[in-house]
Amino acid sequence: MARADVLSVLAPTGVLRAGINMSNVLLVSSRTPEGGPAGVAPDMAAGVAACLGVPVRYVPYPRPGELADDAAKDAWDIGLIGAEPQRAAQIAFTPAYAKIEATFLVPPGSPVTDIAEVDAPGVRIAVAARAAYDLWLERNFRHATLLRANSLESSFALFRDGGLEALAGLRPKLAADAATMPGSRVLPGRFMAVQQAIGVPRHRPGAEAAAAFLARFVAEAKASGFVAQLIARHGVRGLSVAG
Repeated sequence: MARADVLSVLAPTGVLRAGINMSNVLLVSSRTPEGGPAGVAPDMAAGVAACLGVPVRYVPYPRPGELADDAAKDAWDIGLIGAEPQRAAQIAFTPAYAKIEATFLVPPGSPVTDIAEVDAPGVRIAVAARAAYDLWLERNFRHATLLRANSLESSFALFRDGGLEALAGLRPKLAADAATMPGSRVLPGRFMAVQQAIGVPRHRPGAEAAAAFLARFVAEAKASGFVAQLIARHGVRGLSVAG
């Protein structure tokens, strides 16, 4: 795909509009003085814009599900979000540039010691609605009950105040939650790793070719050490370069 054709798909307005999930503190770890997003995901988007030779404009979303919903509305040109099959119906994703382990927090006194024990009748799992790990649990868990909250903080409140058997989440956030709940434990291992990728709206003409261009950008960003440098620069723990 020629560069002009890529630009017509990825930056039809002359500016690359990058959808950013503001709720993922590993990927958006701080704010600019103006209140905009700063971190690994915004820097990856800026890298794509630099490669295209256009400015970047961030389109912030409070939750990943809302970012995914807007794929069909031409609200953004690229979206930086976890690649999941449910989202892939509307978004053409690159391979992942980074990954984050997802596991469970269990309350004080819980007999559960292994992730495999969580998918059982009578187990209630608090989860942030439409997070990548929520979509994975919906596809793969058969016996436990998923109770959804609107945000990461409200999912922890639901778990804590509702006396639930488990809280699903990203390991770094669960570790922080555990520190506020003496006796609670983050289970070892993972039930999945959220694959953080870059996507383009699938309905847009030329989307597949644009996604191939973005895939080459991601491959080079990983091979050159650019992604690792961003993780180190922002001091993010719990985020690693995807294989």
